Amino acid sequence: MSQGACPGAGLERSAGRDAALRAMLPEVPRLGWSLAALRAGLAAGGRDPADAAWLFPDGPAGMVEAWCDLADRDMAAAAAGQGLEDLRIPGRIRALVALRLEQAAPHRAALRRALALLALPWNLGIATRATARTADAMWIAAGDASTDLSFHTRRMTLAGIYAGTLAFWLRSGDMAASMGFLDRRLAGLARLQKRRPKAGSARSAA
Repeated sequence: MSQGACPGAGLERSAGRDAALRAMLPEVPRLGWSLAALRAGLAAGGRDPADAAWLFPDGPAGMVEAWCDLADRDMAAAAAGQGLEDLRIPGRIRALVALRLEQAAPHRAALRRALALLALPWNLGIATRATARTADAMWIAAGDASTDLSFHTRRMTLAGIYAGTLAFWLRSGDMAASMGFLDRRLAGLARLQKRRPKAGSARSAA
């Protein structure tokens, strides 16, 4: 992802696709991320199931990537009314991760299937893009305005922290324990950053 890029750059968005994704989610636990689930969702929502043929031309992996992007946008919209500006950056990140997990809770089975699909070797590129997009969306929602090298470092670090927290939450099903796991990861990161010598100090010690 290039510095300053829009999180959804290169990804098609439309109200029709968003509505189709929301409609198919209840069908995914039974039918997987498939055209069958999409058709069933469209039919349940009163739309023509034949629309499934053109809504997601990239197939199941494209559906999952679009859903991840929709979840990013839902998170950002919900965060706008949370008063995050009153928190320090670590608190904002914590609140955003919590919000993302809370929004995913009703769709845990669909999320498991999505992650299993993205774990396939041929979907590595999509998985990487989706993870990077989520980390970028979180930093933007947190008010990050960095333009130096830390722009990429922050996003890579958060991607790892979020992925670890998501995996813990899926295994445990315990929100409080998952937030405790996140708190430990954030605290560990803060300690590591404090131990890093400043560039000037490192040069003077050489």
